[in-house]
Amino acid sequence: MSDTANREATQGLMSDNVSPLRRPVPAGSPELSAEVATLIVAALNLDVAPAEIDPQQPLYGEGLGLDSIDILEIALVVSKQYGVQLKADSQENQHIFGSLQQLVDYISAHRTK
Repeated sequence: MSDTANREATQGLMSDNVSPLRRPVPAGSPELSAEVATLIVAALNLDVAPAEIDPQQPLYGEGLGLDSIDILEIALVVSKQYGVQLKADSQENQHIFGSLQQLVDYISAHRTK
């Protein structure tokens, strides 16, 4: 078997062994938004269904009612799940965490996983 054919066969085997649950969700998709909403609800143990989170609703303050500690917890989960580096002192944080949609957009643009 040639090196190219061997590599293609190995890649095919490797991709077949990946669980559908572990495959990355396409960037910018409604599925990514739903996945991030689910992560937020699970990480913060919220009494709201992920589907009930309005993507345009503010996460901080009056919207979803999160505080700065909640935002730090979300940043940690997002970093672990998507490889996105978020800094506590970043000037962009107010925009990034402005809404679920803004967070998803940021993840889509900066994810490494």
